[in-house]
Amino acid sequence: MTRSPRRLQALPLVFALAAGLVAFSLLLAISVGAVDVPLGEVWRLLFWPDDSNSSLIVHTLRLPRALVALLVGAALGVSGAMMQGVTRNPLTEPGILGVNAGAALALLLGVVFFPGLPAWATVLLAALGGVGAAALVYSITAAVGLTPVRLALAGIAVGAMLGAAASFLLIMFEERTRGAFINLSGSLAGRTWEHFWTILPWALPALLLAVALSQQVNLLALGEEVARSLGARVGLVRLAAVGLAVLLAGAAVSVAGPIGFLGLVVPHLARWLVGADYRRVIPLSALLGASLLSLADVAARLIDRPLETPVGILVVALGAPFFVYLARRVG
Repeated sequence: MTRSPRRLQALPLVFALAAGLVAFSLLLAISVGAVDVPLGEVWRLLFWPDDSNSSLIVHTLRLPRALVALLVGAALGVSGAMMQGVTRNPLTEPGILGVNAGAALALLLGVVFFPGLPAWATVLLAALGGVGAAALVYSITAAVGLTPVRLALAGIAVGAMLGAAASFLLIMFEERTRGAFINLSGSLAGRTWEHFWTILPWALPALLLAVALSQQVNLLALGEEVARSLGARVGLVRLAAVGLAVLLAGAAVSVAGPIGFLGLVVPHLARWLVGADYRRVIPLSALLGASLLSLADVAARLIDRPLETPVGILVVALGAPFFVYLARRVG
């Protein structure tokens, strides 16, 4: 993939700024809340904690929540990038394909029928739900002809159906699902170190594997025939890429609930900044997804302070118009 010399020269700056944005969003997410902690104080307490209330807020309440936000944002950003590269569909992302809704429904089924399920298994359960939803979407679309808009519409329909099933479970098993309703609301409120240690062992290796697979995703993005002529094992690469994308989405949903459209917007922003090479798009999607979700979480705390707006609502409000814009372009 060719690039202009100017864009190649700008790559280090783009990644440096993206990494700086992640660091700034982390500090800001720790600083802002019902009780603000000055940024300078946050920096000091991160490295030299003490017995003050501010130190307790930073290390017990804000830091785990901020780290979960970074991991969830990175996971959704990379998941969207992988799906768009493998399917060559600019409208693809976990929420639109119904993956998030399938993962959420699977988690609710686990809460209702397997209440003793260990935390680490919830990520696998969410991933299986996501796989089932994606398979249903593709089977519906394949029957009428696979186009980007049809795939998106089928995904939205399946997501709505699975969302209705989840609502049915919430109503029928209100007592059992009361805690799950909060966890699946598309919010980062109340996320603790337990949530961080639940997602970390799954998200971090999957993110690294996605970066390692990025060159193969480049080949798939050129089309199956071209990829095969260049020696790519198309079936195996597609299976690995989709598996990683669904695992990342499932890990995100298992700790933060379904957050739609982040996986749609972030890869497009990354491609606008560094071009179509997935060796750059995937790592940049991780950085941008992490920082954007963290900043959105900060904004969600400030909209109705001291109450909190679920960050999923804010992200959807910003991402839905972008989806409409893309659908008009590719439809």
